[in-house]
Amino acid sequence: MLKIGVIGCGTIGKEICKAIDSKRINAQLVGVHDKTAENCERLLEELDNKPEILPPSELISKADIIVESASQAAVREFGHMVLEAGKDLMVMSVGAFTEPGLLGRFKKIASDNHCKIYIPSGAIAGLDGLKSSSMAALDKVTLTTTKNPQGLKGALYIIRNKIQLDSFLEKTLLFEGSAEEAIRGFPENVNIAASLSLAGIGVKETRVRIFIDPAISRNIHEIAVEGAFGKFTCRIENVPSPGNPRTSFLASLSAIATLKNITEPLQIGT
Repeated sequence: MLKIGVIGCGTIGKEICKAIDSKRINAQLVGVHDKTAENCERLLEELDNKPEILPPSELISKADIIVESASQAAVREFGHMVLEAGKDLMVMSVGAFTEPGLLGRFKKIASDNHCKIYIPSGAIAGLDGLKSSSMAALDKVTLTTTKNPQGLKGALYIIRNKIQLDSFLEKTLLFEGSAEEAIRGFPENVNIAASLSLAGIGVKETRVRIFIDPAISRNIHEIAVEGAFGKFTCRIENVPSPGNPRTSFLASLSAIATLKNITEPLQIGT
């Protein structure tokens, strides 16, 4: 049985642990870690089969795969430790890979130690189509995201530019630029831009637009892709995760589905 360790006991980490606990994933949760001990303790209260709270090194030694659901900083701090130990790594904070050279280093370590790096689709649909179409020339990949102001609270771009989120009365274009710029400005809000970039034409070429709309309650993502294959568009309206409007519920479900795929004999999709 697959042994899973989780680093980060926030919104996504909690949903993953509950899915393992309820047997939706045929695996064993061997331990959890979070920089805030209270997060781990609150999580354990919701589980029937309570895993150990472990330091990262011990968690890595006991698990077959480590799920990072904490932050980009956690990817940089613990990712190489996981891979050097020959353990698989699932990364939710995909924006970490916009750091020059980081993904290349991780891939080299994974190759040397015969393990894998998994990046779930996250809060979007269409990655299968993008991966397939990227086998020929791609001309254009654009992500348009629309969120309620509450979903952008605390973003670096908002803080740096002293934007008053409660001042918006109608849908307004807040940001337009490359995926690289978007990820720097909204590190906890647009990890999907990093996933799109990795599957497609890169962070500098992938374009991102972010709208703010006080009239909506869902996070809306629209993806447009053009290339030698033709073109396609994809739109998804996500329900925010309970208790954290910055995270779409689908992001948690995507991680659960990826882990479920790892444990099952049948693989569907690209």
